[in-house]
Amino acid sequence: MESNLKIKIIAMPTGPEIGNAWNATILEEIDAQTAMVVCPHVHWMYGIVFDLEAIGKRARSCNSWLIIDGTQSIGAYPFNLQKIQPDALICAGYKWLLGPYSIDLAYFGEVFDNGVPIEETWMGREESNLFHKLTDYNTTYRPKAYRYNMGQHSNFIQLPMLKAAIQQLLPWQPFIQSYCKELLDSILPQLEAAGFTMENTPWKASHLIGIGLPKGVNPTDIQKKLSEKSIFVSARGPGIRVSPHLYNTKEDMQALLSALLP
Repeated sequence: MESNLKIKIIAMPTGPEIGNAWNATILEEIDAQTAMVVCPHVHWMYGIVFDLEAIGKRARSCNSWLIIDGTQSIGAYPFNLQKIQPDALICAGYKWLLGPYSIDLAYFGEVFDNGVPIEETWMGREESNLFHKLTDYNTTYRPKAYRYNMGQHSNFIQLPMLKAAIQQLLPWQPFIQSYCKELLDSILPQLEAAGFTMENTPWKASHLIGIGLPKGVNPTDIQKKLSEKSIFVSARGPGIRVSPHLYNTKEDMQALLSALLP
């Protein structure tokens, strides 16, 4: 509103090879009039991967900011900060970071060093750590990204939980995608032959995949049928979202396959 900016949504294309077409369209739409590109790494419903390295390069060539929603990818899908060079990366802690609700993690680049935070907290001010000086209120923000912290971020329950989750994820990180790919590869050909649809590689993540259902099949009916067999997926739009992890096995995948096939 203040800068008279307009939001332009790049809608998901139809037809085959959606990931390739969607990425190509995004790159074409970024030009000198683009102030900011806001993009996920992996689509929340279909598991389509966006080429953030190419998108970031294009954005920088047009002097545009790149803001990334990493909620559906960080913690389960490789992310190279140096190659992508985002201006901001925001992640909800409760998804693939395996943390609790109500806490997020964010990275802010240099462009935000002197920005104005959304939440005006006393802890975001300089010298707020000096409790004996709290009556001498300081309106200056603490340097760089610290100013963007939520109020009362010294949470003695959630932060240790999130820290423990990240410490567990670090040694797991190299294997999550390859393991999940093995799981999905054990059932996707059979599902495709039965009329189910999904995005093709290389635009497909393996920790999250949207599976389109055969014509006439109701996603909520399928979800109910699966839950009755203790198989839990998400009904999303015209299909279901399947999100395997290291705790799943090929036997789990076979149980899903058997439940989906007539």
